Amino acid sequence: MQASPFLDSAQWQQQLFRGQWVAAAQGATVLEPATGQPLTQVGLASPDDVSASVELAIAAQAAWVAMPPRERADIFRRAAGLFHQHFDELARMVARETGGVLFKGEHEVREAITLCHLAAGMPLQAQGQLLPSTPGRLSIARRAPLGVIGVISPFNFPLILTLRTVAPALAAGNAVVVKPDLRTPVSGGFMLARIFEQAGLPAGLLHVLPGGAETGEALVTAPGVPMIAFTGSPAVGRRIGELAGRHLKKLSLELGGANALVILEDADLDVAASHAAWGAWLHQGQICMAANRILVHASLEEGLLQRLAEKARHLPVGDGASGQVALGPMIDERQLQRVHALVQESVAAGAQLVAGGRYEQLFYQPTVLGKVRPGMRVFEEEIFGPVASVIRFDDDEEAIALANRNAGGLAAGVLSPSVGRAMAVAARLRQGMVHVNDQTVNDECVNPFGGPGIAGNGASVGGPADWEEYTQWRWTTIRQQAMPYPF
Repeated sequence: MQASPFLDSAQWQQQLFRGQWVAAAQGATVLEPATGQPLTQVGLASPDDVSASVELAIAAQAAWVAMPPRERADIFRRAAGLFHQHFDELARMVARETGGVLFKGEHEVREAITLCHLAAGMPLQAQGQLLPSTPGRLSIARRAPLGVIGVISPFNFPLILTLRTVAPALAAGNAVVVKPDLRTPVSGGFMLARIFEQAGLPAGLLHVLPGGAETGEALVTAPGVPMIAFTGSPAVGRRIGELAGRHLKKLSLELGGANALVILEDADLDVAASHAAWGAWLHQGQICMAANRILVHASLEEGLLQRLAEKARHLPVGDGASGQVALGPMIDERQLQRVHALVQESVAAGAQLVAGGRYEQLFYQPTVLGKVRPGMRVFEEEIFGPVASVIRFDDDEEAIALANRNAGGLAAGVLSPSVGRAMAVAARLRQGMVHVNDQTVNDECVNPFGGPGIAGNGASVGGPADWEEYTQWRWTTIRQQAMPYPF
């Protein structure tokens, strides 16, 4: 007898999750990018649903903080176990919903397990400091939860990029309201609802409310939500920043940016080409850390273009969930047409189309552009598509200037066997994360993840940054008895 699936679409069909499954007034259909066919149906949240969830979350959070820390930790360990137990099913759903290749779905589930284990450790960590004070008075600075945290998560790596806030925010004592992207509401929301419901998370602490811009705006402006965590485009990030600032809310933004991979003239060309291809084309380039700008010394330019073009012509593109391809589809038609417009406009401005630049349905061929220079859209903007933009430089100073010519960068890489020289270049790059002798797409869950400017307003999440992000300092002093003052 075949076991029933862990993910049952009937649970979220025309439903929302508010600590329990509740009916929604409206529904939405989720399409599978690779086939264009309906994958599932979900409930659609309204601003009124946001208000109701926030009230429930506020009430639940007070009891959550009072729960013994070992009991809270056990919930995250059970959640990790559920991810492990249902690994194949969850990974396949992530791949299908995001249009990713199967190993990308498997990667998200593996990272989810790690994030849950890391969260399990947080309630048992020291959460404050004993401060010096006058004799007879105990002075303590401790980390206190913010209360209710709103999460607006993206479509590209929805499981990881939602859970990386949900898990530590809950572990620090907060409740969480999630508005996942409407293109990936299962991987970015309902999958977590199902996991934590089964793991025994008390009702009311986690809410999943798929919805449009008006739902997101209601979450950002809700009086009972002191912090918003957003991952997405700079344009939407600016809008959220304006609203959050008006309401004096703490804000964590992760917006990507134009990332640079610098290839110095002593780098191994074959190795450099593999780094550039992986950094630019992994998950169709729909990664905030993707190598948008591939800066190569002039002496290696032609060799790199030839090698990238050869890879582009032979990498198979198709349904990622089949496990037989290297690249899957773009998430939707709008995203595909934006990428194609970036390529066409840059070619019209003088870039050389070396390979790719074509698509069929939502499948965009891996693309190589040469002769890219400042002013072209593929240089100035985050592409978020499978486009390797190659920019030549003549010396280290020019490479550094080109890499830093943007409004903020999330990640950078420098390739050279001369480690000291590569580190000297890396030290001058204005990026939140820099990797010597590696490409730009790196994250290990325990590292601070973030960057300056449009990369995300300087905020970081992960590892030692989590206590900073999801709590605030609270100063407490204690005397044995109240003492009189001169007045």
